Parts: sequence; structure tokens; C-alpha cells
Amino acid sequence: MRIFGRVRQRPSSDWRLATDRAFTLIDDGRYEDADALLTRAADLEPWLSESWFNLALLHKFRHDWEQARSAGLRAVALLEKDSGAPDWWNVGIAATALQDWPLARRAWQAYGLAVPGEASATGEPLGMDLGGAAVRLSPEGEAEVVWGRRLDPARIELLNIPLPSSGRRWGEVVLHDGVPRGERTMTGVTGGRSVYPVFDEIELWAPSAVPTWVVLIEAAAESDRDALERLAADAGYAAEDWSSSVRLLCRACSESRMPSEQGDGMAQHDPHDHSLPGRPGPLGHTGAGALWSPERECGIAAPGALVRGLLDGWVADSPDSREWRDLEEVC
Repeated sequence: MRIFGRVRQRPSSDWRLATDRAFTLIDDGRYEDADALLTRAADLEPWLSESWFNLALLHKFRHDWEQARSAGLRAVALLEKDSGAPDWWNVGIAATALQDWPLARRAWQAYGLAVPGEASATGEPLGMDLGGAAVRLSPEGEAEVVWGRRLDPARIELLNIPLPSSGRRWGEVVLHDGVPRGERTMTGVTGGRSVYPVFDEIELWAPSAVPTWVVLIEAAAESDRDALERLAADAGYAAEDWSSSVRLLCRACSESRMPSEQGDGMAQHDPHDHSLPGRPGPLGHTGAGALWSPERECGIAAPGALVRGLLDGWVADSPDSREWRDLEEVC
């Protein structure tokens, strides 16, 4: 096979040395030095799709989406197979970051995914029906895994209320990587178990104008707590009992297959939970089966003009079993 007038052959030892050294530098966060080596490798073997794939990958790590798109397109032009190559997935991520919707649709289709219907008025690929997934926010910092709705192969809309340390808000859309790092399992009402991938966030794609509040509530029973969450949802926003939903996990646990708290019948002591049992709030976790603690730390995603009225209305529905205090906007 001839490409650009040359017979295709195995990459040279200089190419392999430069590439191996570049990925060692990438692991150390030395992207500029890695760029020089991968550019040299591409100069040595410009007919090799891997040369451009590696450069596209580096530019993705750097969030340099114009360069990632350019290198990715050179990589796919040299592919020897029609579909399924990860090169197309990287092109799809770069195109999504740039809102280059015609290229994004082409990339997902070339990878082998069905993109139903015609493009929307904006050209955005919609209706891919990819279901739910989890995403790890701030994967290199104080990582937090939250649930979301997949809009397409590279974007997730956040359905949980993230902790303020993540800097993210309920309803935001984040760009995520294509290779899952970990899984979460959930047991359905019929007893069947579903497995969901955990993707790493790359960057914020669309911000939310809805602020995050933290509040301490007194809820005599779980039904009182549930009533607050329903009231917020009925208003078009969200409330979440962080005392029940937050678990502190080490990195090894977070990146493995973990059961979700919802519907899994977890024991009172979860060996993967590295928080302090019985302490409400983000620094502790009360799993299913534990004694109910009336004091709960809740996150609320709602506009400032609504949040106090929502809490007052919740208390007014059952004043003998409900109370709130210490409301604070945190993100």
C-alpha cells in the first residue's frame, strides 16, 4: 500500500522513542515538551495515522480544540478501516467543544453510532437516546461523581446537585472523555441490575444560572425529606439530601465498579465508604438501613427569589415535623 508516494511500513525507532518519551511527559503534565516530541514524530512519519492521533490526543488534554480538530482530521484521513476507530471519537469530542455540528454528526456516524433524524435548527445532533451515566467532576482535583443525562457521546447534563467544591451547578452540561473510568451499578424495581459507565469531565460546556444553596433541615421522617425533594422538582428545580447521597471514596474505589446508593440495599456499613458513619453532610454518610437522623444537610438548586418560599412552604405543610435553618448560597 502506498500513501503519499511511500510504501507504508512500521514506524522507525526514532518515532517510537519520541512517542514513548512524549507520553511519559504527558503523564507528568509537561504538555509543551510533549508537543515538541509528538510534532517531531509526525514529521518523521506523516503517513502514519497514529502520528496525528497522538497529537490530537495531546491537544485534547490541553483543551486546544482547534488543533485537536485539525490533527484528528489528518488522522482519520489515513485510516485503513471505515468505522469504529477511536480517531473518530476524538474528532467528535473536538467538534462538539467547537460546536462544529456537521463534523460532530459525521464523526459519530463514522465511529458507528446512529444519529437519528435530521440535524436541529442549530445543526446540533439530538435524539441519540444514550440514557444515563455518571460523570467525575474535577477528576484531577477533589473528584466528585454525579449522575447525569447523556445528550450525545461527549456531553452530559448534570442531574445531581454537585457539592460546592466542584465548582459545578445542577443543570450544567459538561464535556466528557470517551473512555469510562469506573462503573456504577443500580438495582431496578424488578430486581435487575444495570451498569452505568463513569466518564471523566473535560471541561464545562454550558453553564447554569441556577445557584446552589446548602441548608440544614429537621425532617422527622424520610417522607418529610422526600416531600422537600418533590416540592423542588415540581417547581422545576432540585433538592438533594447530601446526608444520604454523598459517600467519600478513595480513588481506587471510585474508579472501580461501585454500587449506587439508590436501590441497592446497601448495608449500614459500606466498606468502600471512607467517611465517618452516622455524620450527616458531605463529610459523612448514612447508608440505607442506618437509623434515621432528623438533622439533614441538603443541597438546593433554585433561584434566590424562590428558595426561601420553597422551604417555608415545605414547613407549612407539616410544621410539627419539619424545620429549616442556616440557608447559605455556596455556588
